[in-house]
Amino acid sequence: MKLVTPASVGICEQQLARVGEQLRRAYVGPGKLPGSITLVSRGTQTCYMDIAGYRDLERAQPMTEDTVFRLYSMSKPITSVAFMTLYERGLVALEDPVERYIPAFRNLAVRKAGAFPAFETQPCQRPMIIRDLLRHTSGLTYDFLRESNIDYAYRKLQVGNPRPDYSLADMIEQLAQLPLEFSPGQHWNYSLATDVLGYLIEIISGQSLADFLEQTIFQPLGMVDTGFNIRPEQQLRFASCYQHDKNKRLVINDDGQDSQFRDRVFYSGGGGLLSTAGDYQRFCHMLISGGTLDEQRIIGSRTLDFMTENHLPGGVDLAQIAMGNFSETTYEGVGFGLGFATKVDPVANGYPTSRGSYFWSGLASTLFWVDPVEELTVIFMSQFMPASVFNIRAQLEAMIYAALE
Repeated sequence: MKLVTPASVGICEQQLARVGEQLRRAYVGPGKLPGSITLVSRGTQTCYMDIAGYRDLERAQPMTEDTVFRLYSMSKPITSVAFMTLYERGLVALEDPVERYIPAFRNLAVRKAGAFPAFETQPCQRPMIIRDLLRHTSGLTYDFLRESNIDYAYRKLQVGNPRPDYSLADMIEQLAQLPLEFSPGQHWNYSLATDVLGYLIEIISGQSLADFLEQTIFQPLGMVDTGFNIRPEQQLRFASCYQHDKNKRLVINDDGQDSQFRDRVFYSGGGGLLSTAGDYQRFCHMLISGGTLDEQRIIGSRTLDFMTENHLPGGVDLAQIAMGNFSETTYEGVGFGLGFATKVDPVANGYPTSRGSYFWSGLASTLFWVDPVEELTVIFMSQFMPASVFNIRAQLEAMIYAALE
């Protein structure tokens, strides 16, 4: 990866060096994280790359620039951008009812009382629309949230849980039989909505989600290491994923050399992609450049600007509309667009990122943000779950923004 000096893009090198120092002192050195990669760019010029620790502790394999990571929810912005290319072609509208493309969703209802399998339901106040899926106001949920009778049903039925011969169509069939948490548009709730978008991409485009992403985003951007399954030639570079045992020691959650991320036919647009820091940087450089990189136009600049505005009803932040306690962001001062969280009030949010910055992260401690005001992109990759154990974003934001001239 070609690096320029921080000073050449208006960043203090001495201040920026504190990022790697802090990561080693507070996380990698004490064994809280196995390893990490941090990339900082201004425009499309990368001025900082820090590589620390190991991608595989048991085999003593060091973290390297070409390490392959599980993106989990950092898959969502990619899938959302891909979906919006269909919008740009006039093939779908944001106010279209989802049932137009998924007839099984015509009978969706909202839980009124009861528990699985004997739910009492009531009609939705309005149909679920495409915009609801993009901004997580659909009424769907996730099995791991453990906050309602509905997410219990998701767990019982393994809705959206990858396994042999399980497909997006199977997930849609299950969702069509279960009630929603709320009527679409009433609340924000982290959910399988982006996986439903992946299914819609397949229906509208006539291609598998894997093929559509490859042709629409990965191949044009040169994201050669990004996909849903680990390939044989990537195997040795695939990081193991870790979690803490009861003594807070790192233990394997998913072994990189014997991983569940192979031979999958369930293409999870919400959490199934694998990638490298360099590949994801290509995606972020496309974003900061207005949708085009190296003469490859992925999406229009005005469409991208539209996606990164706050689309929550009434322009509220997540604190005023979100259900539940889990997401990939804090709620205060944060809105949500079409596939991205967006900073609407940095003071309320408590972090110094510019108003209008957009971002997301993943369950295994991956994160990124794009700041159009400062022309800044930051990517952090590690493989420890759940990411909520450590608030690394707050420290990165404090240190990196302090380094800007």
